[in-house]
Amino acid sequence: MAGILTSLRSTVIAGCVFAVILFVIYYSIQGYDGYAFGAFFFRWLHVLSGVMWIGLLWYFNFVQIPNMGKIPDEQKPAIGKVIAPAALWWFRWGAMATIVTGLILAAFNGYILEALLLGLIDGVPKHSMIGIGMWMGAIMWFNVWFVIWPNQKRALGIVEADADSKAQSARTAMLFSRTNTLLSVPMLFAMVSAQNLF
Repeated sequence: MAGILTSLRSTVIAGCVFAVILFVIYYSIQGYDGYAFGAFFFRWLHVLSGVMWIGLLWYFNFVQIPNMGKIPDEQKPAIGKVIAPAALWWFRWGAMATIVTGLILAAFNGYILEALLLGLIDGVPKHSMIGIGMWMGAIMWFNVWFVIWPNQKRALGIVEADADSKAQSARTAMLFSRTNTLLSVPMLFAMVSAQNLF
C-alpha cells in the first residue's frame, strides 16, 4: 500500500479504481439507467472539480496569505517560485472544470435556461436558487481567469513587472481572491439548498 501512496499518480489511479468498483456494485444492484447515471456522473465531476477549486481558494486565503509574513525572506522564493505557481495551475483548471461540468449538468437536467434566468421564466424557486449559485460561480470563475491569474503572474514574476506593479498586482489578486472567498459561502449555500430544500 505504501508503494501506491508514495506516488500521487498511483494514489489518484487507485482512487479511480475504487470508484469503478463502486460503479460495478451500483450496476449489479441497481442496473444501468443511462440518463440517471449520466446526471450523477456529471454531478460527481462537478463536485470533484469544485472541491479542488474551492479547496485551493481556501488554502490561499486561510493558510498561505495569512502566513506569508511569518516566513523568513530567504524562504519566500520557495513559495513564490514553486508552490504558488503549481497551486495556481490546479486552482485555475479546477475553476474551469467546475464551471464546464456545472453547465453540462444543468443542460443535462434540462434547467440551464431557467437557472441562468434565475427562475424568472418559470417561477420555480429551485431554479432561482441554483441560478444564483451558478451566477456567483461564474463571477468567481471570471475573477480567477481574468483578474487573479493575470495579477498573480506579475506578482510572482512569471511575467516581467517592476516592483510597484508587482506589489499592486499582489494586492489586487489578494482582494479578488478574498472576494471569491466571500462569494464561496453563499454560492455553496445556493447550490446545496437547490438540491436539498426545494
